[in-house]
Amino acid sequence: MPREVREQQIIDVAVGVFAKRGYHAASVDEIAELAGISKPMVYLYLDSKEGLFLACLRREAARLVAAFQDAARGAGAAPELRLYAGLSAFFAFVAEHRDSWVVLHRQASELSEAIAAAVAEARRAVMAEVAGLISDGISDSGRGERLRAQDADFVAHALVGAADSLTDWTEQNPGQSPEGVALRLMNMVWVGMRDVLDGEAWLPRD
Repeated sequence: MPREVREQQIIDVAVGVFAKRGYHAASVDEIAELAGISKPMVYLYLDSKEGLFLACLRREAARLVAAFQDAARGAGAAPELRLYAGLSAFFAFVAEHRDSWVVLHRQASELSEAIAAAVAEARRAVMAEVAGLISDGISDSGRGERLRAQDADFVAHALVGAADSLTDWTEQNPGQSPEGVALRLMNMVWVGMRDVLDGEAWLPRD
């Protein structure tokens, strides 16, 4: 069997084991047994337990980013439609690959610097996509003088942070469609940004 195929099989198994047991409790022995290979072979391919986790993290992060990008780019020219399609794909990925999301979202931030750096890299890729779509929306509105590039970056961080949190909400509220969750989030964020572009602003009263 080609090495790249065998590595993907190992990673497939490892994602499930890491999601079920957590990084520290997961054993390379169990992963090797479930993958149908020897423990030394796992180390030969992926160097260490951390190397195996990093491989899982990078592959699943790349899949998530690709799902967002592919959906957004296939949704037409309007930035809001591309953002909606990307968010829908994001929530669909999380629903269909719950083990992957557990590894990415709940475990990786608690581990080594190398793992935290890989998570940050994946997050920056999603953030850049979202910020670009928001900037396009501001430009297309013809009222971009009201908001600066920093504002688009602010909205992107708020939106991505909200999307992350909503993955826990969807788990607690089963039956929510990815498109429905994305639509509700768009109404909270995109409509609010549009109001700001129209000159509306909330200020605390004395």
